[in-house]
Amino acid sequence: MNNPFIADLTFKGQDFTKNRLPKGEYENCIFEGCDFSNGYVDNQNFMECGFIDCNLSNANLSHTVFKEVNFLHCKMMGLGFEECNNFLMSFKFSNCVLNFSSFYQLKLKNIQFIDSKLIEVDFTESDLTEASFDSCDLDKAIFFDSILERADFRTASRLSLDPERNRIKKAKFSKENIAGLLTKYDIIIG
Repeated sequence: MNNPFIADLTFKGQDFTKNRLPKGEYENCIFEGCDFSNGYVDNQNFMECGFIDCNLSNANLSHTVFKEVNFLHCKMMGLGFEECNNFLMSFKFSNCVLNFSSFYQLKLKNIQFIDSKLIEVDFTESDLTEASFDSCDLDKAIFFDSILERADFRTASRLSLDPERNRIKKAKFSKENIAGLLTKYDIIIG
């Protein structure tokens, strides 16, 4: 059974915590002020969609497709993005709270995180080649066996990663956050 094709619609202020979003292929749709928290967004297709001021915290994302999706001012805590369908996966996050979420083993080349909180986010074994972490809080974010080549951390704060456990060739760091590359040595810089 094919899912219905839904295009060019705006969903505003809707509560999808009790009644789930109907299964479909959503293209060029806007979700504004919607609540998906602790709900089900699984097995959906979102292509060229925007989520603005939405709460998706702890939502089930199993097999969901996100292609060219923008998240703006969204609360997205505790999400397992590795459960999504990774075919053509691409998204951008601006002013979002993604604390305690996971991007385990995902290919996220050129992904953009702007002014977002990424506290204790798991990027283990992710490919973040040319990723941008513009003005992001990376406190306790996990980078382990990650590909960070040409990634831009210059304006990120509270970054800590082990250069020996990650590929960081040509990654960009500021003088202020370079100390986060030396955390494992327990040295005092001052």
